[in-house]
Amino acid sequence: MIRAGIIGGAGYTAGELLRLLLGHPHAEIAFVQSTSQAGLPVAEVHENLVGDTSLCFTDCADLESVDVLFLCMGHGRSRAFWEANEMPRGLRVIDLAQDFRDETCGYVYGLPEWQRERIRQARLVANPGCFATAIQLALLPLAAGRQLQSEVHITAITGSTGAGVKPGATTHFSWRTDNLSVYKPFEHQHLLEIGRNLGLLQGTQPTINFVPLRGDFARGILASVYTRTELHEDEARAIFCDFYHEASFTVVSQKPINLKQVVNTNKALLSVEVHRGYLHVVSCIDNLLKGASGQAVQNMNLLFGLDESCGLRLKGSGF
Repeated sequence: MIRAGIIGGAGYTAGELLRLLLGHPHAEIAFVQSTSQAGLPVAEVHENLVGDTSLCFTDCADLESVDVLFLCMGHGRSRAFWEANEMPRGLRVIDLAQDFRDETCGYVYGLPEWQRERIRQARLVANPGCFATAIQLALLPLAAGRQLQSEVHITAITGSTGAGVKPGATTHFSWRTDNLSVYKPFEHQHLLEIGRNLGLLQGTQPTINFVPLRGDFARGILASVYTRTELHEDEARAIFCDFYHEASFTVVSQKPINLKQVVNTNKALLSVEVHRGYLHVVSCIDNLLKGASGQAVQNMNLLFGLDESCGLRLKGSGF
């Protein structure tokens, strides 16, 4: 069994990670650290786990006792954690924050559809951001085929869980419900990893215009991505199908897609169409699963030589 530890266990991504690991046939949870909830039963904070675990949060972490460590803290805190703690030799680490997504300090960027073999050989993995996952999956086949020759335009909408568990003015129910709003247009932090990776893959830096929106639902991301193309629709779809033919969770649909098809799953669905010289790709993921904790478990499976989909065959509700 893979012994797993979690640092920063009180948030949404940690809650989903706990749910997945508790049902994983080859993993067991050694500890769940949370300074704010230390001493409390995990199921008192993550109420969906009532009856599933008797674990309690701890304020300390025995890093020598685990095979893999998941860092589920806020952005910027992972580097501080390693400044204050010594990393045991041989420990595998999966960081869900943005601290090492530039692949510094020996981390490998953990998008399996792009870097599966590198992840298998890695010890340290930087889990991608949620918007970054949805958008890169829509663009990776084009970058790999040197097809991003014009500006890319993206509008993407995310659920309220993307803002984290800490309450804020724009996550309050009375503000969020029946409402839409734009935030961080053209300057969202995930543009850094998106631009870096697509530039590495294509060899030239694409121009990416990204407008994120807050949705009035809890979970999921739908990204609408378009750019000029000289490809015919069947050619474009063939490029995507070829690129993802070995992907465990990324599926190119022959029909229009919607968010409910992926919520509560680790799937990414893509639709590919060409309209009047524009290639239009729609990408849907669950921001907490394929956009965070599900992808983290997918990376754990790769690190330990397991089937990539182990513990992740989750069925969406669909209605």
